[in-house]
Formats: sequence, C-alpha cells, structure tokens
Amino acid sequence: MFECIDRRYCFGCVGIRLKATMTMRLLDLFITSSIPVAKILLITGIGFYLALDQVNILNQDARKQLNNIVFYVFSPSLVASSLSETITYESMVKMWFMPLNVLLTFIIGSFLGWIVIKITKPPSHLRGIIVGCCAAGNLGNMPLIIIPAICNEKGSPFGDPESCEKYGLGYIALSMAIGAIYIWTYVYNLMRMLANPGGETAINSTSSTMPLISPKVEVGEQVGTWSKVKQRVSSVAEKINLRTIFAPSTIAALIALAVGLNPLLRKLLVGNTAPLRVIEDSVSLLGDGAIPVLTLIVGGNLLNGLRGSGMNKSVIMGVVVVRYLLLPILGVFIVRGAHYLGLVTSEPLYQFVLLLQYVVPPAMNLGTITQLFGSGESECSVILFWSYVLASVSLTVWPTFFMWLVA
Repeated sequence: MFECIDRRYCFGCVGIRLKATMTMRLLDLFITSSIPVAKILLITGIGFYLALDQVNILNQDARKQLNNIVFYVFSPSLVASSLSETITYESMVKMWFMPLNVLLTFIIGSFLGWIVIKITKPPSHLRGIIVGCCAAGNLGNMPLIIIPAICNEKGSPFGDPESCEKYGLGYIALSMAIGAIYIWTYVYNLMRMLANPGGETAINSTSSTMPLISPKVEVGEQVGTWSKVKQRVSSVAEKINLRTIFAPSTIAALIALAVGLNPLLRKLLVGNTAPLRVIEDSVSLLGDGAIPVLTLIVGGNLLNGLRGSGMNKSVIMGVVVVRYLLLPILGVFIVRGAHYLGLVTSEPLYQFVLLLQYVVPPAMNLGTITQLFGSGESECSVILFWSYVLASVSLTVWPTFFMWLVA
C-alpha cells in the first residue's frame, strides 16, 4: 500500500482526480443531454428536405393535412396512452403540486413574453407566437427522452435505473397531459386573441370560423347583487367557445385520468393481463407517431421561414433568454421554496422533473396551432428551430445544476 509522505502532494493528486472525474461526468452529461436535441434536429432536417421544391413531398397542402391528423389523432393518442399507463390515485395525491407548477410556468412565461413584445415591438401577427413560445414548454417528448437517458447514466443521483425510469416516466406522463390541457385551453385561446384582437380567426383545416368571443353581450338593468352575479357568469359562459377549450388532446387527457384513477377500468384496459388491452395497445401505437410527424412538419415549415419570414433577431433572442435564462432561475426559487414550505416531497427525482419543466424548449404543438390558424407558421418554425439548436447547451448546463441542487 502506497503511503503518502507529503500531504501537500496527496491533496494535489486528489484534487486532480476530482477535476478529471468532474470533467468526464460533465462530458457524459453533455452527450446524454444532446442526444434528444440532435434527434429532433435530424428529423427537422428530413422535413426540410421533403419540403424542397425539387422533392415536393411535404408541401403546404400535405403539411396542413398532417396537422389535422396530429391534432385529431396522434397528439390525443400520445397523451392518453402515456397518462393511463402510469397514473393512479396514489401517484396523483403525491404529485398534487405538479399541475400548479406547470401552470406557473405558463403564466410566468406569458408575462415574460409580453415584456419581449413590448421591447422588440414585432408585427401584430407575431405577438401570439411570441407569447406562446415563452409560455408553453415541451413537457412531453423532450423529457421522455431525457429522463431515461439520465436514469441509465452511471452514478445517477436518482437510484437504480429501473426504478428511476419507472417513476420518472410517470412524472413525465402527468406533466405531458397537464401541459396538453393548458396548451389547448390557455395558450391556444391566448394566441388567438393576441393574433386577432377582433376575436375571430379562420381555421383553414376545418374551413370554418370559430369565434372565441360571441357578438352577443347582454347589458343588465338595475337589479340585485345576486342577479348581477348570475348575469355576469352567464355572460362569460356565452363568450367562451367550448370547442376551442375541449380540444381532442384535452378530452383524451380527461379520459386517461378517468381510466387511471378508476381501478375497474384500469384492470380492464391497462396492463399485459387486461382483457381489453388491445385498445390501449392501439392507442399507444398511434401515439408513437405524434413526435416524428410534428417534427417533420416543423422542418417543412422552416423552409418558408428561411426564404424570408422577416423574423427579427431580437425576437428570437428574447424567446431564448426567457426560456433558457429567466424561467429556469425563477423555477429554482419556486420549486425549492415549495420544498421548504413542505408543499413538495424531498424525493430528488420528483424535484428534478419539476425543475426541468422550466428549462425545456418551446412546445412542438405551437407549430400545429399556427398551422391551424393559417398564419405565422414559418416564423414559428424559425423560432422553434433556433430554440432547439440552443437547447443542447441549456439542457446540459441546467440539468447539471439541478441534479447538484436536489441530490
């Protein structure tokens, strides 16, 4: 056994070894975190190629038809399959803070997006896109790839890989379902109002006009307080278009929650021994198509954006600063503050997922929304492209810090 004679040299050797180990861990984490981003960029490149005039496979009409399929089939199937497989009553009680945490990311992001609009002064048709990109994060496919990759890394602070991946995917499934509800209720309608203050937007995919605000507004007479309250509630109910709130993904999430929280339905539909498992398998198979098709559409829309979207660089920079700097910083204070107050359990993986919700790039569904609106799809694709290019850095630096913080 080697015995150290001079302690100074021993401490120096230990310091060098620690620095080398930290450097290797950082390099491994960088590679792990970059893989999901690289996959998305590669598929985006394929979509870009298919949209070229020389190829003309993924032209504008094809992208609109694919968006319809994503909107009505693929996205609802992905939400339903992921949520029903992992959510139970016990896990919902444990993770009650997550819906609030996701809502905070949307509200804070919207406020920061409004500040970006005030600073950059973009054209009116881009205001909804900017707020949407700042508010709605990719709570689905990015974490679905990141969490298993981190869990299977050697020396992961989240325990054995099998348990880590099982519980981590459960957290991500709930996060994805909640995000889908907020996107198709809060963000969808917010983008419509900002893009068209008049309250109406034509949705090309259905060739119909779906007004967010109905023209009928009743003015009450001098009546009692209770009557005024009822009249105000009735007026608000008339203004809301339920078809825009209960989008297919929202309905799928509600159905999946009902299945997951009902033991009888869960035994019938979920699991390898379920009598009706063929239904779950079919829905899961359809859901697997959501991520690649969404990414191909973004790549196809990017072609028009690069040809001359007129996108101001300050807008892209503003979205990047909000998503990769301001939101993560605020997220650390919110999640750690909630843990300090006893609102969040001390489980490191759960806290890590909550923190991760503040640093993911903009949601891919934003491309679908702009495609449905028939306006701003190329500009949205440019923002998404650069956001995902820079995500390779953000999703390496911040997760490293988050793991150090919660472990």
